[in-house]
Amino acid sequence: MRRLAVFASGNGTNFEAIARACRQGVLAAEVVLLVCDRPGARVIGRAEEFGIPTFVFDPKAYGSKEEYERQIEEAGAELVCLAGYMRILGATMLGACGGRIVNIHPSLLPAFRGKDAIGQAFDYGVKVFGVTIHWVDATLDGGRIIAQRAF
Repeated sequence: MRRLAVFASGNGTNFEAIARACRQGVLAAEVVLLVCDRPGARVIGRAEEFGIPTFVFDPKAYGSKEEYERQIEEAGAELVCLAGYMRILGATMLGACGGRIVNIHPSLLPAFRGKDAIGQAFDYGVKVFGVTIHWVDATLDGGRIIAQRAF
């Protein structure tokens, strides 16, 4: 069974779906840690409901991205899932976990990379929206695609 760390910044609906799928045996994994960069975010309560430990931090409390990423890399997870985590990972995380980080992105990549992908797609006038699961590398939403679904 894989040990997952899930990173999230907001409400945590993707986090909850992952945690529920693990608990129900749909995923052969266990969420062992929630990492959240927004104290007070709804996802923290969701993690508590599942009994999942949290690492919640305020990035402004650290001198650098490297400093807080060093704290995160010590979690011992085999796979990192970015599920609405609204920060770009730095060299420390990519170096420690490179090749083991998956992102859930709300567009059909390579279209509409970065923040507010749904808003970008809407403003562009697309007729088909979608979601992409991809491996994370040093490029913004540019890693190898694992799966995509249009709707």
